[in-house]
Amino acid sequence: MSTTIRYGIIGCGSMGREHIENLYAMGAGVAVTAIADPHAPSREAALALARTAQERPQAFADHRELLQGGLCDAVVIATPNFTHVAMMRDALAHDVHILVEKPLVTRIEDGLELLQRERDRENSPGKGRGKLVWVAQEYRYMPPVAELVRLAHEGAAGRIQQVSIREHREPFYPKVGDWNRFSANTGGTLVEKCCHYFNLMELILGEPALSVYASGGQRVNHLDESYAGPNGPRRPDILDSAFAVLEYASGARALLDLCMFAENTVDNEHITVVGDEGKLESLLPSLTLRQGRREDWGRREAWGQPSGTGRGVSVRRVWDTNIRYAGHHFGASYIEHQRFAAAIREGRTAEISLAEGLRAVAVGLAAHKSIDERRVVAMSEVLPVGV
Repeated sequence: MSTTIRYGIIGCGSMGREHIENLYAMGAGVAVTAIADPHAPSREAALALARTAQERPQAFADHRELLQGGLCDAVVIATPNFTHVAMMRDALAHDVHILVEKPLVTRIEDGLELLQRERDRENSPGKGRGKLVWVAQEYRYMPPVAELVRLAHEGAAGRIQQVSIREHREPFYPKVGDWNRFSANTGGTLVEKCCHYFNLMELILGEPALSVYASGGQRVNHLDESYAGPNGPRRPDILDSAFAVLEYASGARALLDLCMFAENTVDNEHITVVGDEGKLESLLPSLTLRQGRREDWGRREAWGQPSGTGRGVSVRRVWDTNIRYAGHHFGASYIEHQRFAAAIREGRTAEISLAEGLRAVAVGLAAHKSIDERRVVAMSEVLPVGV
């Protein structure tokens, strides 16, 4: 590989174009040399991002032509969720680094197949050995979130007991053909939207979930929509609101609170980490980080100090001035691309492995199973132990 990393973008919808914007913002050392998408308007929109004739990548309708063209050192897979497994099968057969968008897959059996294909590639002397396979989970790179994680790991809150993540936001955005209106295509809302958060919970706590209990439904969004299907009209079946409680071997617990008809919200994402010695909070889009210690937390006779006063709580805005493109994720995708490129150049392993990406999907699927069956679901029912 030359000093410039050549990227191919497979899937040129909104997220694919977001990746292109981030790569252009990185400047020297990276180049988008090829794009692929069967949807002509998406290809044209991606090509329109090129600022010069030299930047204009070669365009393909079929991703296999891109992979066979020898134009790329790395590929970014940003196609619809249900197509990831097919895209990954093809990409793993070529000598390229891979950054695949979340969720990795929509079905556990597909994820297990990809894990085996990655092992086979790494253990064979053929193409792809030693190449990165990285699952994009950009939420963990948002500046105030990354700072919260750093402080939590340094013990700023003591031994972590609870993690809670609330996202109150607008409904899902339209996609080509509205493919994201159906759980069969997305894996379900708690996979499509929330695998980011289940991954964050695992990252913060340093352990995988043992069980999930969830409650949710489709209460407001898409109720009046109808789509033609082979057996008659189809109505969207994606959940728009849910709670999920996760339990861990250490005794820690995590809570997800999702509402997708709450766009009239100031900070739509709120992450809280509570330990026996303090509390950390990250809020977006205000980029706020709150940090507080319990006063005299070790002295039983001092307990009972009133809460809600803000005493001992520091509040600051967290940003990374090295970010050249904030995009739709508060600069997180830019940072993730920087780290992905650095890992390629330095021969490091992926920061988010296929197994980690699959565990995040599995938690979402377990949460949906819990909602459907109205019971606690052990993760071992969904994903083999040890993955």
